[in-house]
Amino acid sequence: MARVAIVTGGTRGIGEAISLALQEAGCTVAANYAGNAERAKAFTDRTGIATYRWDVSDHEACAEGVKQVEADLGPIDIVVNNAGITRDGVLAKMTYADWKDVIDTNLGGCFNMAQATFGGMVKRGWGRIVNIGSINGQAGQYGQVNYAAAKSGIHGFTKALAQEGAKKGVTVNAIAPGYIDTDMVAAVPQDVLAKIVAKIPVGRLGQANEIARAVAFLCSEDAGFVTGSTLSGNGGPHMY
Repeated sequence: MARVAIVTGGTRGIGEAISLALQEAGCTVAANYAGNAERAKAFTDRTGIATYRWDVSDHEACAEGVKQVEADLGPIDIVVNNAGITRDGVLAKMTYADWKDVIDTNLGGCFNMAQATFGGMVKRGWGRIVNIGSINGQAGQYGQVNYAAAKSGIHGFTKALAQEGAKKGVTVNAIAPGYIDTDMVAAVPQDVLAKIVAKIPVGRLGQANEIARAVAFLCSEDAGFVTGSTLSGNGGPHMY
């Protein structure tokens, strides 16, 4: 029977690539999204992957969303916490709302989705949780105290939860992408982006499907001995 997977932020960018990679691996995938219903419908029409709308920063919405996916597709075996936002700015100019929104979505979303699914995985004796961190959560980044804090928190969250699931057949891992060729990175001014690429030893931006293939491995049967790990996919500028 196919494993059921939820990918948050799963209809665009890295999330879309992850949804497609898990589908290709034989999973039944539910792609969560937050806002653009028209784009989500186009994604479903193109891929056949069901989409579900809820805000991952909302604890109750996550619980209800998981219940709906389980009613439609079956018990959740795999969760990929990919949804994230940016609200960049130096600390002196950052509003509390910009801080809170990023923490609640990027880090709080991991808690909300894990709490809604982890117990079922433990009860069934099998589960995979993969959290998408960031190179900027490992190395820090100017003007991103909120984003870096949230992503760094994801790495700690991963290691702690992995210890809770280790003896129960549930693995918890993270991936820390570097700069990937997505819409978010495309919004970076070209002169700034050129400087970023110049510091990447492999000499290019990453591709979303490179991150997705790593996620697919961590979600597979073959990765049962890998837990509490953070895999860096960044082309080499920060080796952690």
